[in-house]
Amino acid sequence: MKGSDEMSAIQPKGEKVRQAVRWISGCRQEDESRSIALLVQKAAEKFNLSPKDEEFLRSFYKDDSY
Repeated sequence: MKGSDEMSAIQPKGEKVRQAVRWISGCRQEDESRSIALLVQKAAEKFNLSPKDEEFLRSFYKDDSY
């Protein structure tokens, strides 16, 4: 059973979304004027996110912008 524990540690649920958030944050640190909507779209492609994950990112950054 150790093998299954190692697999979940390698790619826990939601890891792609966390990677996308880190990537978007890094892009925004480099250039704050970059469009969040465009970065979310690029992140969805780059990290092969599901439509549900992409919608989560849109909501996450929408809430963060207030």
